[in-house]
Amino acid sequence: MKTHTVYAGKLAIGGGTPVSVQTMCNTDTLDIEASVAQCILVAGEGAQLIRLTTQGPAQVKALSVIKERLHAQGIDVPLVADVHFSASTAMEAARVAEKVRINPGNFSRDFSRVKELLIQLFEICRENKTCLRIGVNHGSLPPHILETYGNSPEGMCRAAMEYLELCRELDFSDVVVSLKSSNTRVMVQANRMLAERMEEAGMSYPVHLGVTESGSDRQGRLKSAAGIITLLKEGIGDTFRVSLTEAPEEEIRFGKLFLSVKEEIRSENWDELIVSACHRWAPGLLDGIIDWKTLPMPFVQASFGTEEELKDFCMDLLQATRCVFTKPEYISCPGCGRTKFNLEETVRSVKKATAHLKGCTIAIMGCIVNGPGEMADAQYGYVGEGNGKITLYKGKTPVIRGIPQEEAVERLLELIESQQK
Repeated sequence: MKTHTVYAGKLAIGGGTPVSVQTMCNTDTLDIEASVAQCILVAGEGAQLIRLTTQGPAQVKALSVIKERLHAQGIDVPLVADVHFSASTAMEAARVAEKVRINPGNFSRDFSRVKELLIQLFEICRENKTCLRIGVNHGSLPPHILETYGNSPEGMCRAAMEYLELCRELDFSDVVVSLKSSNTRVMVQANRMLAERMEEAGMSYPVHLGVTESGSDRQGRLKSAAGIITLLKEGIGDTFRVSLTEAPEEEIRFGKLFLSVKEEIRSENWDELIVSACHRWAPGLLDGIIDWKTLPMPFVQASFGTEEELKDFCMDLLQATRCVFTKPEYISCPGCGRTKFNLEETVRSVKKATAHLKGCTIAIMGCIVNGPGEMADAQYGYVGEGNGKITLYKGKTPVIRGIPQEEAVERLLELIESQQK
């Protein structure tokens, strides 16, 4: 897929430039010291773009200070402001950050005002040499899209194309587009569809790839690798983020392995095996070209793994590619400044308590932004509401609110087991 070049500060995205690897801080943007320290850490690991949550004017001001402090230390990695629910905040952030991410699902609640607001935003971006990411997420699509196309790859693609058509009409080309889902098949299908629609329309916007809320540990790594690598092999994707419920530096360390995607890398550890196995098997498994039932177990080999460990690895790969579910499926956001509790610790607790629930899909979300809307495939949800309280969901319906955090994992298990009787 041929794309044109968009600049985020010094970083060239698209136009045949090397694929870039990015991450997002999980610090509170208002905690300037912690955010600066984390930016320095991930920049040292090789992050080429760093995103920070930017909810309002206070975060925009903090982002400006963070940028100044990084520049004072000789670090000029471009910063991205992640904005939801506030077009005015996006406009203010565009005066500070090298790139601003907006979500068509919540940029403006009034679709009739989108063009008017984009005209204002584009003008500020031109003045400040700021680029944009039109970031569509499965599960948080605009209401008019959901009414017509449902929560589907088609709906995701339509939501993106509406904004890209406005970008072209208003002659603003400094745009990167992304279609993300925690479902690897939905993510791959949506991005393939987008590539086709853009080509048909004569568009060449660079594409950002990611499997959102992929989780942690091996399961999260396999989901991210399966979706991203499948598309990179097809020539789709100019930049990507591996979204893990782990420290951001782990996203960079693992993501850098993808840059060897043109050939299977030598597997000397589990992370390298994940990338190599996804390069070899993920496209065929995701598309159903490979009949997983006919594969020998294990169907991957590694000198550092026992036969049982490799069988377990293969089953995790089959689950990541949506072939068969033999374990609980966890959807968890990576965490950011909006997160309302210790996400990594909570995910570990939920996994430990629910490991016996085969075929059950559980979402653990840090806040309302990555909460009810974006856990589209989850049967049950654990969502932070602030002040040490948790809301439990069945599907997208909140069923128990205001649970003290220390009781929430036990109450979640009770909810799931009561429904399975």
